[in-house]
Amino acid sequence: MDDEPKVRVLTVLTTTDAEDKARDLAGGAVRARVAACAQIAGPVTSVYRWEGALETTQEWQVLFKTTPGRYAALEAWLHAAHDYDTPEIIATPVVRGSAAYLEWVERETAE
Repeated sequence: MDDEPKVRVLTVLTTTDAEDKARDLAGGAVRARVAACAQIAGPVTSVYRWEGALETTQEWQVLFKTTPGRYAALEAWLHAAHDYDTPEIIATPVVRGSAAYLEWVERETAE
């Protein structure tokens, strides 16, 4: 018997440079059903190297909840909707969680 939990849900993180853009990304992904929900946090300070220069900027994080089966659609949607040349899109598996919540994410992102 395999006790390894099946990954049913992913959290997917992106950032953007304005709160209204974060709201647009969050609402658009949920309306498109590529994410069940999205949470916005910020501002956060991001420090990174871009085109050879060290940058420090304020950004807003958007954390989406989706399923592995809908990840590709969410990523494609983010690339189309995001105004960054190379947006941060990082998926992390949810290895455990409330069964009812995980089922809700699956229902809300069903095609």
